[in-house]
Amino acid sequence: MSNQAFIVEGGHRLSGTLQPQGAKNEALQVISAVLLTSSPVVIQNIPNILDVNRLIDLLKGLGVKVKDLGSDTMEFQADDIDLEFFASKEYLAIAQKIRGSVMLIGPLLTRFKKAFLPKPGGDKIGRRRLDTHFLGFKKLGAEFKFDEKDDTFYLGADKLKGTYMLMDEISVTGTANVLMAAVLAEGTTTIYNAACEPYLQQLCRMLIGMGAQIRGVGSNLLTIDGVSELEGTTHRILPDMIEIGSFIGLAAMTQSEITIKNAGIKHLGIIPDTFRKLGIDLHYQGDDIHIPAQDHYEIQSFIDGSILTIYDAPWPGLTPDLISILLVVATQAKGSVLIHQKMFESRLFFVDKLIDMGAQIILCDPHRATVIGLDRSTQLRGISMSSPDIRAGVSLLIAALSANGTSRIENIQQIDRGYQNIDKRLNAIGARIKRVNE
Repeated sequence: MSNQAFIVEGGHRLSGTLQPQGAKNEALQVISAVLLTSSPVVIQNIPNILDVNRLIDLLKGLGVKVKDLGSDTMEFQADDIDLEFFASKEYLAIAQKIRGSVMLIGPLLTRFKKAFLPKPGGDKIGRRRLDTHFLGFKKLGAEFKFDEKDDTFYLGADKLKGTYMLMDEISVTGTANVLMAAVLAEGTTTIYNAACEPYLQQLCRMLIGMGAQIRGVGSNLLTIDGVSELEGTTHRILPDMIEIGSFIGLAAMTQSEITIKNAGIKHLGIIPDTFRKLGIDLHYQGDDIHIPAQDHYEIQSFIDGSILTIYDAPWPGLTPDLISILLVVATQAKGSVLIHQKMFESRLFFVDKLIDMGAQIILCDPHRATVIGLDRSTQLRGISMSSPDIRAGVSLLIAALSANGTSRIENIQQIDRGYQNIDKRLNAIGARIKRVNE
């Protein structure tokens, strides 16, 4: 794929309906879980995005039979796996590009007794260590080796045995990976300090549908009684809560009336109320979210009058993936807010682009930024910029759509990794985004 850029003509109000794609983070987990059984597994609402397609390519290389059933639905059958594919240059090349490839380790280790992985890629948002995954596997009885020369990980185990473990951090992918390994381990595994995000709950429901014995779904204490084998199932992926948050922010910034269809509201946690704290008006119509066009929105303060602080936290706290969006939205609000990105130390570095566009932001340190809202007294101006990661990329796209003039956003493959046909879908409701080859 050649490098591409977006040319964005800002300042146009949008109007219409958007349907959120399937959740990227859930898709990477449940698609990896098809390796746990030799029976067919049908997964619905799969997002057609770069990271998910790369993971499916990895599964095909391993020998998984993949049938496209249409309507974002695929059938997977892992009944004839080629473990020699691990050693191929093709496997190394794809696995290095996608952080989600780490999710293959748990299923491969528990079903085939070994797993091999190059150091995965993904967003450049600071250190994202994999220790939690490997510590969990070692507690289940796996042998772990890291080849510093080749930057590759190897795990092997004749038999995984259930045990009690206290996760050293609340890691969504770490919990999912260890959970998938534990469902076929011998005996009972207890995972304390487990992540409990909706994606994780969905993975649990899918595994239970395959015959796994899991208790404590939705809590931070999971108990898994290992079984000897799993069967096939049909599973539907939730709407992507990050895309829903992105669309709410887009509506506010561009003063647009937008309806988000089939939003899975009961799975959104505190996300809608966090946007309301920035003064954004949104209403529920059944399972749809309606955002009316707003000329102004005002940031709330705390009850004692002190400045509002928005920070990320493990579920049911605010997902870190929406911090970039909320920061952009605050630039045109009335009032000030402190944005505290606790989990990743490089995620706020894209604010220099917003400052170039005319936003008033003080970057306090790698984790905190104070946004002084312009209350639309000054419109952001179009500039040339580059997308550093998926979420910052869409945040910059939202800023560009609200800006005066034309912006150019390069490195948009970062956006394509997480958002399906975002330019076509937004153009359909009045945006003016042109995709060009660099």
